[in-house]
Amino acid sequence: MEKAPVFDKDKLHAIEKLRTELKQSDPANLLTQYNYSILLYNQYKVFKYDSAYVYARKSLDIAYQLGDAQKIASAKILLSFTLLSSGMFKETADSLQNMRITALPDSLVAEYYALRARYLYDLADYANDAFHTGSYNKQAANYLDTAIAHYLPNSFAAIYYTGLKNIRSGSKEEAMHYFNILLGQGGLTDHELAVTESTLSDIYIQRGNTDSAIYLLASAAIADIRSSTKETAAMFNLAQLLYRRGDVKHASRYIEYAINDAGFYGARQRKVQVSAILPLIEAEKINRVESQKKILITYSILITVLLVAVVFLTIVVYRQVRKLKHAQKVIYEAHLKEQHVNQQLAETNAMLSEVNSKLTEANKIKEEYIGYFFNANSEFFSRIEKFKRSVELKVSERKLDEIKFLVNNINLRREKEDLLKNFDKAFLKLFPHFVEEFNLLFQEEDKVILKDDELLNTDLRIFALIRMGIHDNEKIAQILEYSLNTINTYKTKIKNKSLVPNEEFEHRIMAIRTL
Repeated sequence: MEKAPVFDKDKLHAIEKLRTELKQSDPANLLTQYNYSILLYNQYKVFKYDSAYVYARKSLDIAYQLGDAQKIASAKILLSFTLLSSGMFKETADSLQNMRITALPDSLVAEYYALRARYLYDLADYANDAFHTGSYNKQAANYLDTAIAHYLPNSFAAIYYTGLKNIRSGSKEEAMHYFNILLGQGGLTDHELAVTESTLSDIYIQRGNTDSAIYLLASAAIADIRSSTKETAAMFNLAQLLYRRGDVKHASRYIEYAINDAGFYGARQRKVQVSAILPLIEAEKINRVESQKKILITYSILITVLLVAVVFLTIVVYRQVRKLKHAQKVIYEAHLKEQHVNQQLAETNAMLSEVNSKLTEANKIKEEYIGYFFNANSEFFSRIEKFKRSVELKVSERKLDEIKFLVNNINLRREKEDLLKNFDKAFLKLFPHFVEEFNLLFQEEDKVILKDDELLNTDLRIFALIRMGIHDNEKIAQILEYSLNTINTYKTKIKNKSLVPNEEFEHRIMAIRTL
């Protein structure tokens, strides 16, 4: 549908080319004028009624000037087809009634009787009653028999009209056989394909096989768009089926497209058909909008209630945290009342556990990480306290050499490495698949390969800190004891090797999930 203007532009370009050639031709050469009028009619035949009518009339006038009975009959058939396509039944009947088909070739006789059959079928559909419809269908079937007898055997028209006659008479299985022959043999034009699939869909509709009917009508509508066919019922019938199924969104879009096609072509009966279902679709759209509006109001109320609940819980949590801090202060100041304080601490921890169960996944990760490093720091402070007592003892005993030995025995580099390893362990506990998912962002030769004794390396630690929410390069440099330029260089080098754009890299790192 979005490409329809492109196909229409190609159609108009072909028409303009023919019109230019017609203007440049010799006006006195009636045969050339007739042939160009027929060519232009065929371009407008299912594209635009008024233009098709003009060239059908022009070809008829030229045929009379030529005095050629065969060309007169051919032009009259074209004019009658145009009148019927636009929904002008009386004018079509008058045009067909005044035709003489004696001494005409089989091809024109076949077209004449096929047109009469279509005229009667359209009248039957328009009447749609118990008094006239049956009679019209019976007369149309007789005309089709005559038309089929004059078509070339195994031609598209002969096979198609045989199928049409069977579907109208109720022989659906036999009709399907003929339509499947056409679809199976291939080589059909877009218009022939659209006509065949659209007609075949009627059988599936009558059988209640809506899925197959929708598929055929969608394919027919696509073929109509490709061939710039505006005189079509495929899109209209597709909209009807989708509306009955409850797909109002697409039904509305397709019915509007069908209205535009009918208006562009000038098909009166199509406008009437479309106008009958359009109010139903629009009413259903309005009902759905109202229903959605009510749902949105309900959701708004629910969200408001939840927001109030969140605010209330936030206040409760804030108060509980304040109570917790106060309890910790009381514990510190009232060390002699350890038993009583321990009881309060147990109660407070129970309250904290209840509060923590309502926190988000991010808060849980941060609390678990902070708790881990509190334990690490506790061990570190214990060692410092032990070192302090040793130094105080040596000072009191004036053993300066042993003090110097104790001081020199402190390996800060090893302490730093132990700290980083502790960080690595804690991080990988929270993000056990971090390394694997990090490597997915690189080609095989650029993936990080860790040594046997490594949990993370510098490249991984930089982005591990980022995943923990530390995005400040200066803070990262301070933690890892590198210069700011070094951190920036590491990050740029890593991002340039990745399979994703630089600006997206950190977003992909943040998307790595914890347990």
